[in-house]
Amino acid sequence: MAEVRKTMASLKDMGFEGVILGYAREVVMEGGESVGKEQTDEAIVTAEVIAWKKGTLETVSLARKGDYVALKFTGAGTQALRELSNCMPPSKVLEEAIIEICDLAKTRDVRLLFDAEQTAVQAGIDMWTLNFQRKYNCEVPGRALVYGTYQAYLRSTPATLARHIAAASDERFTLGVKLVRGAYLGSDPRHLFWSEKKDTDRAYNEIAESLIRGRFINNFLKPLQGTESREFPDINLVLASHNLKSVKQAMEIREEQLTLGQKRIHMTYGQLMGMADHVSCELIQAGKLALNLQQSPCDNRDTPKVHKYLVWGTVSECLKYLLRRAQENRDAVVRTEESRLALRNELGRRLMRT
Repeated sequence: MAEVRKTMASLKDMGFEGVILGYAREVVMEGGESVGKEQTDEAIVTAEVIAWKKGTLETVSLARKGDYVALKFTGAGTQALRELSNCMPPSKVLEEAIIEICDLAKTRDVRLLFDAEQTAVQAGIDMWTLNFQRKYNCEVPGRALVYGTYQAYLRSTPATLARHIAAASDERFTLGVKLVRGAYLGSDPRHLFWSEKKDTDRAYNEIAESLIRGRFINNFLKPLQGTESREFPDINLVLASHNLKSVKQAMEIREEQLTLGQKRIHMTYGQLMGMADHVSCELIQAGKLALNLQQSPCDNRDTPKVHKYLVWGTVSECLKYLLRRAQENRDAVVRTEESRLALRNELGRRLMRT
């Protein structure tokens, strides 16, 4: 715990707005593995939920005002996995645990990111997440406590997000969105993904643009049939990306909106600890530059908010997370070249100041 707090403090000293703190406990099924509808012994279910709840409540307690906490429902055990796989409601003990976690987060002014997981359980996760958004995201207009996570590499994501946008519009709650490219390449069926990386990049960038602008503006993210005339709901966005092009596109849109006096959504950028640090630092530098250029308190220049994603837990709890990061880092050679260029540019910038 002390080490986690020390890391959090050092990141904020560097200029990060805060952290996204995640408790690593989860279940990852192997390819082709499935679960049935059989009930697990009640004592085992309760023990698994209590262990997950304890770790998640500790995570929320570690977080500070303005931070985010990411949680995985599969960490609650085998019965939770079964319920998610079969799109069943959470058990009474698990539902009470989630409510307790949400209530503590609300008290501490910490936002919750309900993580996406494997497609075998994702429909259930979406159902649970939307229900908790309905409960908690209408209490303060324009503010989301609960966020869902959307993986751009899935072909189904635009339709899923369109359904959730329609639900938020109809039911008048703020839709919390964490947008990622995806992290289950090694365990999900390949046919569920876009065929090429460029398709995933396009999906990510066009979805992000629609969310940031607060309207359907391209042929990628389309409104549900019959909902074209409905008002776009309030959106809160965590743009979770290590891709500098995606980040710069978002920054340009935000600057354009500011210049034109257009309404802007609540938004932050997120990167994993130890990955794409040059992207994080470029965002921090842009924020510091904007603050330095402000002429008066009324000069509302865009200052990007950046959060670093930290995962904590025992070695065994963190193992599956680390394996997924290794899978994701197969394109590390490309990012290393980007980092090298970024470091060279930063060195040149600092030398010019001396």
